[in-house]
Amino acid sequence: MQFESSHLLWLLLVIPPALALFFWWAMRSRQRLLTQFIEARLLSQLTVGISPRRQKIRFGCLTLAVALLLVALARPQHGFDLQEVEQRGLDIVVAVDTSKSMLAMDIAPNRLARAKLAALELMQKAGTDRLGLVAFAGDAFLECPLTIDNTAFQQCVQALDVNTIPQGGTALAAAIKTALTAFKEDSRHKVLVLFTDGEDNDTGALEAAQDAAKAGLKIFTIGIGTEKGELVRVTEANGNSDYVRDEQGNVLKSHLNEALLQQIAGATGGFYLPMRGANTIDTLYERGLAPLPKAEGKERLVRRYHEQYHWPLAAAILLLLAELFLPERKTSKVHPPSSNFGVTGNPKSKVEAMALTTLIAILLLPMTTTASPASALRDYRTGNFTNALAEFTRLAEVKTNDLRFLFNAGAAAYRATNFDTAQKLFQSATLSPDLKLQQKAFYNLGNAQFQSAKEAKDLDGLQTGLETAEKTFERAAALDKNDADAAFNLAFAKSVLEQLKQFREAIRRAKGEADAAVRRAEFHRALEIMVPLQKTIAAKQFEDYTKKLKDIDDIATSHQP
Repeated sequence: MQFESSHLLWLLLVIPPALALFFWWAMRSRQRLLTQFIEARLLSQLTVGISPRRQKIRFGCLTLAVALLLVALARPQHGFDLQEVEQRGLDIVVAVDTSKSMLAMDIAPNRLARAKLAALELMQKAGTDRLGLVAFAGDAFLECPLTIDNTAFQQCVQALDVNTIPQGGTALAAAIKTALTAFKEDSRHKVLVLFTDGEDNDTGALEAAQDAAKAGLKIFTIGIGTEKGELVRVTEANGNSDYVRDEQGNVLKSHLNEALLQQIAGATGGFYLPMRGANTIDTLYERGLAPLPKAEGKERLVRRYHEQYHWPLAAAILLLLAELFLPERKTSKVHPPSSNFGVTGNPKSKVEAMALTTLIAILLLPMTTTASPASALRDYRTGNFTNALAEFTRLAEVKTNDLRFLFNAGAAAYRATNFDTAQKLFQSATLSPDLKLQQKAFYNLGNAQFQSAKEAKDLDGLQTGLETAEKTFERAAALDKNDADAAFNLAFAKSVLEQLKQFREAIRRAKGEADAAVRRAEFHRALEIMVPLQKTIAAKQFEDYTKKLKDIDDIATSHQP
């Protein structure tokens, strides 16, 4: 539950208490005036039938109705729909360094906390620009796809810490390559804002920036830290803290590498800014991002919250009606002495009042549509996964704020071996604020990516798919360290990747031997080496080469005496 105009809730501390105080003062003043003009012995006779208790109930109804009206004005909201919104802006990926060196305190409170605050400040400046988030240390991972949903981006930024990426170190090249994968539309301008201290433990950052520039990516680097540097203190799981040390046990000092960050930004047409003062992000946006031409685009991940003001408004109206139909005087009971048929009050008028109140309450209730998942679950359990997929998808379109239906639809698509659809549905389910559902979505997404990789037509597609699945399993295992299945699948994916690398090395050696045989004019020997490869996934890669060898071998064999 949230309030669009939460500042109005402060009025609840002023207006209802003031109103209750006014009613109390009015009752006391009325009693005092009556005693001034009417003798005390006559007062009880003239005010017979007046119920002080009913007066207090009426005043309480009015006070509570005013409080509920203030709540309705504050616009309570609960649940949301994901809607497609047309917008005009840039595509900006924010990459934040989460390595242990970012715990250095040469910038208050520390480098990582300052980088997160700067990323959120950039979000406020972005307006209609789409923002994505990449976390990187020894590896990189796309934490938030490009979106104009500021809530989703903010939650991802706030969740960053030095344990977000398990692999230690700082790989700037991996961050740049991962950021490139977030851009899907070639027509839009691509921007990467890199928050880091520039301590690159890997090689190839400058080369990766040059390749990114060819793909149309403009990089702006923000240096976090000082050239003087600072010792890095980390806290272990047992609560003890110590400085980061090298293999020989020497304490390491982390320094800001401005030269490398300037080279990376310059290679792509961007510029470098040190994180100093309060205007760094203003300068970045005004000088670097705002002048870039903006493009039209569509975004499906915008949250439109459901208004709930009608509930307190309906309750307030019911209280006002109750106050209206509740008289101050008690209804007297008349019993005629010569008749056994007495009439108490006016039952007809009471029934009409109750009917009117009930009718208004019914009219104020919002129209709702119900969609039961029972049939979809029944189809799933009986193995009719195609129908279950269609039904869960329909339910997800009706109840767009319940991402469990997208998760269930993804499970049905997976069981129906529709792995591409399963990946899209599980990817949407990873946006759930429920961490348990989010973890399960990442786990199943990794399974779907692994199965899709197995259907790849060549080695490059297989390796790319397996690497994507490995990173997704890492995310699932990080969200729930007690999930043995996620840990097993992560280890299995790494094992398969290692076997694939060994297989590629064996193919490379076989191709080298075949080339050597061709240079010796031993075409039949070269063909014998390459034919077995045609029965593997590498067949397409060497299909033309093997066909040429076969043609040459046929010609050479036909000319032998």
